[in-house]
This record gives sequence, structure tokens and C-alpha cells, in this order.
Amino acid sequence: MPKEKQEKLLCDDRLRHTEYYGMQKVFDELYTRSRNGEHLTDLMSIILSRENILLAYRNIKTNVGSSTPGTDGFTIKDIGSLAPEEMVAKVKFIVQGSAHGYRPKPVRRKDIPKPHDPAKTRPLGIPCIWDRLIQQCIKQVMEPICEAKFSENSFGFRPNRSVEHAIAQTHKLMQNVHLHYVIEFDIKGFFDNVDHPKLIKQIWSMGIRDKHLIWIIKRILKAPIRMPDGKTEYPTKGTPQGGIISPLLANIVLNELDHWIESQWQKNPVTRKYCVTTNYNGSENFGAGFLAMKKTGLKEMYIVRYADDFRIFCRTRSAADKTKIAITQWLSERLKLEVSQEKTKVVNLKRRYSEFLGFKIKVWAKGKTEKGKSKYVIKGYMSDKNLKDKREKLVEQAKRIAQPSKGNTEGYEIWLYNSMVTGIQNYYRITPGINIDCASLNRTVMTVLTNRLRTEKGTRLRKKGRILTDFERIRYGKSSMLRYASVSEEPIYPIGYVQFKVPKSKARSICSYTSEGRIGIHDNLRINVPLMLEMMKQPLYDRSTDYADNRISLFSAQWGRCSVTGREFISLGDIHCHHIIPIGRGGTDRYENLTIVGTAIHSLIHETNITKINEYMSLLSLDKKQMSKLNNLRQRAGLREIA
Repeated sequence: MPKEKQEKLLCDDRLRHTEYYGMQKVFDELYTRSRNGEHLTDLMSIILSRENILLAYRNIKTNVGSSTPGTDGFTIKDIGSLAPEEMVAKVKFIVQGSAHGYRPKPVRRKDIPKPHDPAKTRPLGIPCIWDRLIQQCIKQVMEPICEAKFSENSFGFRPNRSVEHAIAQTHKLMQNVHLHYVIEFDIKGFFDNVDHPKLIKQIWSMGIRDKHLIWIIKRILKAPIRMPDGKTEYPTKGTPQGGIISPLLANIVLNELDHWIESQWQKNPVTRKYCVTTNYNGSENFGAGFLAMKKTGLKEMYIVRYADDFRIFCRTRSAADKTKIAITQWLSERLKLEVSQEKTKVVNLKRRYSEFLGFKIKVWAKGKTEKGKSKYVIKGYMSDKNLKDKREKLVEQAKRIAQPSKGNTEGYEIWLYNSMVTGIQNYYRITPGINIDCASLNRTVMTVLTNRLRTEKGTRLRKKGRILTDFERIRYGKSSMLRYASVSEEPIYPIGYVQFKVPKSKARSICSYTSEGRIGIHDNLRINVPLMLEMMKQPLYDRSTDYADNRISLFSAQWGRCSVTGREFISLGDIHCHHIIPIGRGGTDRYENLTIVGTAIHSLIHETNITKINEYMSLLSLDKKQMSKLNNLRQRAGLREIA
């Protein structure tokens, strides 16, 4: 096997998918043109290109929501069963083939309970699967254009940005910049109240000047909504929560707010009139300009935003109170959005906790600085609502381990519990008090497990069980809290075994749309990429879209080599995607039922004529290991092994 196979490839799934369909260069160019301030007028040709449509299918096919039917009853499986050319043709027809142009089908409205208050609900819009696919096609092309214009202080629903980066920024502003007054803003029903004309103007001002695309976005925004009672409503404002393109549109709406707040202090034109130095990480240092602005009485403010949830950090209470009034008025006049006065407040972080993204954070004095001033450090925990919510869910799942739901096994219920534990730990471990919160959760859960799994002979909890996987051994292998269920011997992950992880800020150099920005997060494929792209472009009228997509993934996963011989493919005619279990025996086009082999190997897998078998064997000269792989495939195909 090639030397490269022994090396770990850095991989971002979205970027890898883009490589599979040869769209990375196109997206990079859109990003660069947008950064340069160009107006982009011919975007629909890219959106409706065969490669972009197939990429969109690839990106949404594994989404949980893709299996949820819309008002037409179709799911992603219905799209995946079509031939690639048929699927591409239908997308083009839906968008531009009709005499009336693109008309989205009604969005199915579903009210789902809010996480911390099941008595209250929030509306979720479920578009039809074809409309979701079209939205994904649009999002893929608009995203690099918008990323070039978005603020560095926005962290939600953007590539290479996360909750961890948002929390890291709040910690920096609180501890390093010493801003101890924060304004907690709450916009009333943001997604339901986005002003359509204003949004269209914002899209236009970003340089997206394709009028056909703008018209389609208007249609998406005004898609009829099928209510639970069967009635149909026609929205005049808002974006449907649940739509694939909605988070991007939300960021476009609030991007204007980000830049306005930055212009008040962080990127105030005054800073350019003073000496600008360069920090060690390559960023510009406007310290001299900031120092000069402090003497003028300008209000110091910084924004940290995650979708529609944002916080403004100020240095004094007076500045925070004035800023709160100014931003409330600005949102009302410029974006026609109303701020909830009951939920919007100014918090002194030296005295009270501020809640943000499920965390509660404050600062507390710990010692003195060299100049005799108090030294403040971060104090943070899970928010009270989130802690209560996680406790209830863990306890409920722990009870199911003792008494599995109908049709489920103990092992399956433990797997669900363990996935909850790792999810909680991965999300909340970036807050300093996570060990205290998780220790509290552990006491509650272990009490339930100990009592529920008690038997006349003792308890069904054991200290030994099956061999741990590599992940489990690294993560929990040294924990004395690890327990196993006696029946299934499955490990029950200890929620209390967690260590604080300092949240890392986003590196300024990282960007999905430049070759330099991808260094450190993603490595280019080390295979015959031109051959892979040639395979991707090959028409497959008699095969499903799912089959066509999976065979490209397999070509990459197998490093462009035959799974039996290990020989590198050099031509398209030598590549065959084999069904491990034949379609006639119940096989499917799913990834796990496919493997890429050479044409000669494929013929040998299915050959029954002894003379032909001997000819192929003489031609291929397979060794013992290769013969084992070959015979395994023959057995799975229902044929005898070759001696």
C-alpha cells in the first residue's frame, strides 16, 4: 500500500465532499471575487451545474432531517433512488422549467417543545425534500460570497466556527480586556420577524446581483406554510426555521449589526490615524488608537454573536446603559426587529452570572496584580436551566437501562446513555466549573442506577466487562467510576469523569475558501484526483444517485486502488463498483454494500466457468491474502470459493 496511507489525513467532511465533485476551485474564486468587492451576476449557472447539484445531494443525504417527509411525503431516499442525470434534470426543471418559474411547495409546520420548558413550543418549518435540495444548492454558492463579507465576531452556523470560539472570545473580553459589563440582548421572535425587503437589499449589497437568484430567494421566503390543522398561511415576513438556507439568511440580516457595532469602537476610523503595529499572530494592533479614543469619551463596546443570540461587552455601567438604548433603537429602525425589554438586561460580571449559549459566566477576584489591583479570573458553570434539563434526561435514560423500552435491549439503552454523556462532556467541558457540575450529575445518576439495578444477590453493576475500544480506553480507561452492566457487559460511561479544556479561539488564518486557509484543517487528496473527477462525470443512467455518490467515496477511501489486489487504477475502464451482496439477493446501493475492484477481478468474482476462472487466475497471479479477499467476495455473492 502507498506510504501516504500510513499517514493521517486531516479531513473536513464538507471540504472533502467539495473535492469529490470538483467544486473547490469554483468556491475559492467566488470568495476571492467577493473579497475584492466584485458584483456577481451569473450565479444560477453555477447553482444549477451538475457538479453542484450532486454535491448538494451528498451534503444533505446523511442529515437526520432528510428522512423526515415534507407535505409531499417524499424523503432523501426517493431522490437517491433516481439516476444522477434524472435527478439533476428534475432539479433544473423545478427551478426554471415551469412556465411560472420556481414555486416551492408548502412548508409543513410542526410545533416542537422548547428544551427547558416543554409546556411552550417553537415553530419548525419542514420544506419538501426537493426544495431542501435546491436550498442546499443555493447555500453552497452563496456561502463563500457571504463569508468574505461576514464579521469576525460572528460564530454561529459558519464554517470553521463553533460555540467554543464564541466562549473563548467572551473569556478574552472578560479576563484580558477587562470588560465586566455585558448586555444580554433578546430579539423577540427573530426568525419569524425578519423583514423581507430589507433582507433582499442586504443580499444585493453583499454583491449578489443575480436577479434570477434574488427572485428565487423571494419565492423561498414567501413559501406557503401548511399548519397542523390543515390550513395554509402565506408569510409576509420571517424565514422558516428548519429551512437549510435560513441560518445563512439570518447571518446576512445581523451582519449589518455586527459591522455597525464594530465601527463604533473596534474598527472606528479614528484607529487608522494612529500607529498600527502587528501582533505575533499577524493581526493588527490598534492599541494606540484605542488609547486615544478613551480620552474622547467614545463608548467602548465589543460584540460576540452566535446566530440571533448576542452579547455586547462594555467597560462601565454608564456606557452599557447608553449602548443598550442605542442598539435597541438601531435594531428597530434599521432591521425592524423588536427587543424584549423584559429579557434584555445589563449584568455586572463581578457580581452576577451572565448566561450565554448554555453557560453561566462571571469573573471573581483572585489575588492582586503587580500594581496592587485585583486580578480577575473566569468562573463558569453550566446554566441552571441546562443543568436541570441534562439531569432529568440522564436520569430518564438511566431508568431505561434498568427497564429497556419495548423492543430495545439493555445494550442499546446503554449506547443511548453513553452518547448523551459524551455529548454533554464535549459541549460543556470548556467551562471551568464543569467538574463540579458533572460530579453533581454523576451522584444523581449513580444513585438511580444503583437502586434500579439492585438484585437479591447484590447489584447488576460490575467493575469489569468487555474490552474497551480505543476511544473508551483513552477517554475513560483510567477512571475508577467506570462501571459495566452485568447482562450485556457494556461499559456505562461516567458523567463525572471529565476535565476542563481551555476554549481555543479561532485561528485568523483558517478559511475554507483559500488554499492557505485550509492548511492545518484539511489535506488535499493524495490520489489520482483527475481520474476520480472523470469517474464522477461519467453518466450512469442505469444506476441510482446514491450508488454514484458512494462509489466516489469508496474510490477515495480505497486510495484509488482495487480492494482485492491493491493495484492503483490508471484508467476509467479498469474501475468497477461491485455490489458485495448482489441486488438480486437483496443487496442495496448503500456504501457498506459496495467495493471498488478492477474489471478483471469483478469478472472473476462472478465467473462460474472453470476454464475462464483458470485464465483469470493465470493472468492476475493473486497471492494468498488476495485470494482470501476474492473468495470472501465470491461467498457473499453466493458462489463457491476458488481452491
